[in-house]
Amino acid sequence: MPSVSTWRRCAAMLSRVCLLTLLSVLWMLPGCSKSDRPELGEVEGVVTMDGKPLANVIIVFKPQKGRPATGQTNSEGKYTLTYRAGVTGAKVGPTDVSFEYPIGGSGPALPARYSTTSELKAEVKPGRNKLDFALQSGGEAGAVPDAD
Repeated sequence: MPSVSTWRRCAAMLSRVCLLTLLSVLWMLPGCSKSDRPELGEVEGVVTMDGKPLANVIIVFKPQKGRPATGQTNSEGKYTLTYRAGVTGAKVGPTDVSFEYPIGGSGPALPARYSTTSELKAEVKPGRNKLDFALQSGGEAGAVPDAD
């Protein structure tokens, strides 16, 4: 039968292994932080339909790869994109843009070319982006970048 000192050494070694394992897990947790976030650009603008502000519509910026950014227009058609809770912006690069009403929401009919089969594209650049969308109920539309 092992002696008491042998048991103490085994217990001490097990404690060290558990501590190292715990520290390793804690060291990896920051992987969910800002460091693994792609480069984001701040995006805001105004959405109109036939020249009038389009209120209470959700705008979605969907990059080819990665998380989409969303925003909702106010009564003046103004929006600001959010990447995730508490983080504004959208992934830098080319993106598909679409519009939809929130569940239970309504407004002017959104042509499929802006919603379910959207043809709209935009380019998000580092820094601030002002992207206005002039939608037409019967014509073509596209992003109208601010000429700053």
